[in-house]
Amino acid sequence: MFESGHWGLFKGLAAAVCILAVTWIALDYFIPAPPSEFSIATGFQGGSAEFIGNRYKERLAHQNMKVEVLLTDGSGENFKLLQSPKSGVKVAVIQSGVSSSKEVPGLLSLGRVNYQVFWIFYRAIETLDDLTQLKGKRISVGPEGSGTRTVAMKLLASSGVNSENAELSPLAGSGAAEALKEGSLDVMFLANTSDAPLYKSLLRDPDIRVMNLRRAEALTRIYPFPVRLVLPEGVVDLVRNVPATDLNVVAATNAVVVREDLHPAIVGLLAEAMYDEHSGAGVFESAGTFPTQFDPEFPIAQSARDFYRNGPSLLSRFVPFWMTNYVQRVIALLVTVIAIILPAFNYGPKLYLWYVRERLSKLYRRLRVIEKELNNRKLDISRLETLLRELDRLDEASSIRGIPIRQSDMFFQFKEHLNLIRTRVASQLADVQKRREDVLSPTATLVVR
Repeated sequence: MFESGHWGLFKGLAAAVCILAVTWIALDYFIPAPPSEFSIATGFQGGSAEFIGNRYKERLAHQNMKVEVLLTDGSGENFKLLQSPKSGVKVAVIQSGVSSSKEVPGLLSLGRVNYQVFWIFYRAIETLDDLTQLKGKRISVGPEGSGTRTVAMKLLASSGVNSENAELSPLAGSGAAEALKEGSLDVMFLANTSDAPLYKSLLRDPDIRVMNLRRAEALTRIYPFPVRLVLPEGVVDLVRNVPATDLNVVAATNAVVVREDLHPAIVGLLAEAMYDEHSGAGVFESAGTFPTQFDPEFPIAQSARDFYRNGPSLLSRFVPFWMTNYVQRVIALLVTVIAIILPAFNYGPKLYLWYVRERLSKLYRRLRVIEKELNNRKLDISRLETLLRELDRLDEASSIRGIPIRQSDMFFQFKEHLNLIRTRVASQLADVQKRREDVLSPTATLVVR
């Protein structure tokens, strides 16, 4: 009839385990574990985007993160892959001037990472220093949809060069470089970063020259996206004096763009890799120029902004990346437990006192039933003996379940009332037994008339 203390403890532990399990499942939903691998869309083989993607792949491998570098036709295809959930691509290297959040919503930027220089290489059979001189030439401008082609067509159009007065080829990267060396191309547009190996090898080739744009500053005024840069004489190879003179070139910037549903932990990991890779000084930029904390075309992801402002989180400095998510869950779980336990210290005693009184109330209710039965009925011996046994069980229940010492008055008060009822039952039982014995006595009474 009455629960034992061990059963109550078991129920309490079961409830605690259920609460912890539900909390952990909720944390798994609200703090999901980051993926262990992802794909990054870059560009054509030999281009700057592929070079950047491979550098990130090497750095993230130290964090046990597997990165797949996807070769694409350039920024145009990268935007399509980012927009398609079925593609599985959530990270891409994008060239500025191709699109923005107005045309492609749902994307976030991790900042601009470097200059995308538009080198214009040509065969060393003449000297070219202006885009108007490219009429009638065989020119590689990159594949359809690539950022290189988009910018190249804009620069050529400003000088009156188009598909009607020049032969435009979709070749790009190392393929275009080979065609230029073989003579099947006259001019090659190459979008490369200052640390990419392809443009350096072309600068050292005696049969290839790079166009020193005489009117580079004018191009930056005609279009909003390019900037004018100067490659100093001898900076590539001081011994061989490569280049042989200061070179005027134009450049855009590259950005790392992600889908807005990319896990924040991956965003932070990428931001750290970008900072380590691009924050130093380069041929064109001073230390700290990149990565930028702003992007005029896409909003900056909050996790990346936090990293640039505050550096790595305290947790990531001491815990490996693969453990970070689990540590966060444990901390959240502890906070949840503390949030439950602290109020329990205030309300626990009151609840326990209520619990003790509720247990005694159950015993008292049964005691009153027994008392009422004594008052309203003439009971036989069997019933009175049953009531005595039930009173013994009530007495035992109050002792087994225990009442705190601070509530001893309640315990002794119940004992006193129970003993009163027990005395009444015992007295009534004695009377009934005596009457029964008198009735069964063998003595006879004589009546004298």
